[in-house]
Amino acid sequence: MAKKSIKTVDKKQLAEYKIKTKVKTPVYLQNRELSWLKFNERVLDQGKNSDNPLLERMNFTSIFSSNLQEFYMVRVGSITDLTLVKETVYDNKSGMTPRQQIDAINKECYRLLKIQEKTFKEINDKLSKRGLTYLMGSELNSKQKKYVHKYMEENVMPFLAPQIINPHHPFPHLENGSIFVIVRLEDTDTTLGIIPMPPRCKRIIKLPSDEGVQYTLLEQIIQLEVKSIFSMYKVKHTNIIMVTRNADLDVIEGTDEIGDDFREHMKRILKKRTRLAPVRLVSERPLSKTVKAYLKQKLMLRDNQLFTTLVPLDMSYCADLKDLVSEKTRNKLTYKPFTPQWPAELDPDKSILDQVSHRDYLISYPYESFDPMVKLVQEAANDVDVLSIRITLYRLADQSRLAEALIAAAENGKDVTTLLELRARFDEGNNIQWSQRFEEAGAKVLYGFENYKVHSKVCLITRRKRHGQIQRITQFGTGNYHEVTAKLYTDFAYFTSNYAFGKDAEEFFRNMALENISDNYSLMCVAPMQIKNRVIANIDDQINKKMQGLPCGIFFKTNSVTDVDIIKHLVKANKAGVKTIILCRGISCLKPGIKKYTDNIKVVSIVGRLLEHSRIYGFGPIDNMKIYLSSADLMTRNMDKRVEVAWPILKDDLRIKVQDYIITCLRDTSKLRELQFDGEYTKPQGDFDAQIELIKESYQKSAEEAEKTLRSKEKKAGFFRRLFRRTP
Repeated sequence: MAKKSIKTVDKKQLAEYKIKTKVKTPVYLQNRELSWLKFNERVLDQGKNSDNPLLERMNFTSIFSSNLQEFYMVRVGSITDLTLVKETVYDNKSGMTPRQQIDAINKECYRLLKIQEKTFKEINDKLSKRGLTYLMGSELNSKQKKYVHKYMEENVMPFLAPQIINPHHPFPHLENGSIFVIVRLEDTDTTLGIIPMPPRCKRIIKLPSDEGVQYTLLEQIIQLEVKSIFSMYKVKHTNIIMVTRNADLDVIEGTDEIGDDFREHMKRILKKRTRLAPVRLVSERPLSKTVKAYLKQKLMLRDNQLFTTLVPLDMSYCADLKDLVSEKTRNKLTYKPFTPQWPAELDPDKSILDQVSHRDYLISYPYESFDPMVKLVQEAANDVDVLSIRITLYRLADQSRLAEALIAAAENGKDVTTLLELRARFDEGNNIQWSQRFEEAGAKVLYGFENYKVHSKVCLITRRKRHGQIQRITQFGTGNYHEVTAKLYTDFAYFTSNYAFGKDAEEFFRNMALENISDNYSLMCVAPMQIKNRVIANIDDQINKKMQGLPCGIFFKTNSVTDVDIIKHLVKANKAGVKTIILCRGISCLKPGIKKYTDNIKVVSIVGRLLEHSRIYGFGPIDNMKIYLSSADLMTRNMDKRVEVAWPILKDDLRIKVQDYIITCLRDTSKLRELQFDGEYTKPQGDFDAQIELIKESYQKSAEEAEKTLRSKEKKAGFFRRLFRRTP
């Protein structure tokens, strides 16, 4: 493999590293990747947690696997690229070289996979007692083996594409994340056979059983049938393998030289993704000496890049296990379902456009429904007074009512502009398809900046009021325009007709169209020019207040904390005695509790049923906190490499709503864990689950509003009954 020049390595990868000179890293910093693995361990802990229903525990175990797969594809892939740089490269938080980081990551993953294996077995044993049993191929009885033999003949064999490897048949490309059965054959020329999983075949195979529901997986029954598949050879042994490849592509590289548009460039990039260099090989059982040496040589892997686990290598099938059992059993094995509630403050029977025209609203997903956002755009699409709709889109669902409403608006003659980020990792293909549909409907489609991802969540609706006045209705979000994840991710959506916000949003979309990085906003803050500076200025303001003996404090809710500049200012605030709380779901490169540096800083994390996703910046004591909501995490990539937005909450009632949300989260004793100075997290010590409490509150508010509406209708009905009784 040829070594890359440092110039061909994505510059964003180098932003978090020092080149050539190893510097002494501060004691309060820790490695980003190892911190992420601690986050994924907290996900796995939810699989271990006996308070969670069994199929939900299995889903957490599955999420752990998919998280780890993406981590190797992106982060380990990125660090692997850095090993190819000629100059010595050091991590600016831990002082580790790329090779040292990869070695430390792999060592930690060996430990985590053993925990996952134990957890998986425990869950399956408990599920078996509830009548749902997973069997590996070797565990099938004679009746079941006879059944799968017939099943293979009728349903699988027509779609199999086995391959042999010999001098006439070279080693095939093993696609990223795909499962293969590898077969050791005894022959003078042929040494190996490989069977890819047929994509048209069902993964879960339900087995005949007198003891509840028993099932196995497609790769297990293929492994059982290898002797008939390779009938002309003597089979020595089999195994199941999966390769993870580097998928951290530099989608910008080469755009200056290409002659066609960016969307076509992205299509080619996606085709390359499956063919990039391997970074990991996982097998069901230890590889034989011969097969191990062969695969290492062909895939160019080292020993510590090889992993073994009895857990199925692709656990995406877990989402379908609930369909194997009765509804009664399913209800015992899964969370009690909940439906996001219509916001109590909004009247579902009145126009959303009209309501937002008269006051500001703040919706908290998924406790409150995403439907008002959809209804807002649907109304705008059909309102004769609406002139234009402009929106940034980072991720969209495959079936999106919001996107369909935008298409309808364009077809109705509205001026529709969608800024669609084609570089939303792993959603690029879906976004390309939507961009084509938007263009076909007559909408303008922008693809963001050449050197910045547009991660902002902004929607601007412009309409003409009476007397020709222009009204701007603006929506900002900490995320989400994706109907599916809006039911799973905690986020805030802010709706306002405030003139200053509307003018800022208008300026924002003008700048986006011109690829202009600007700070010309009155209320909004836009990265990369403003958000970090505003955060640091507010931290400094709290330091000044502390020095003056005034009430002070700092609060952040974020997915990750990696930006060294912000961390250094938090250390400065710590030394001044300012108390800081960071509610950080994922990575924290800041270690709290370090004397003289971070002993006034508390870092906590909630990993639970819902994915904590909202970003909140708070300055001052909780009861009088200045609050910003934002799309940006406290990460260098968000602050310096993306177009993000943050905005202040100006209305007291909405500020109190955010404060109550913060207080409820910090009261959690069931899922909340505190980061210690050594990088480990405490265990929960109670049963108060903030997410469950917020779900209950949303139902209670909805019920109260329904009762209030019913009383109002009854009062009106009574008035008319009395009126008609008095009428001659």
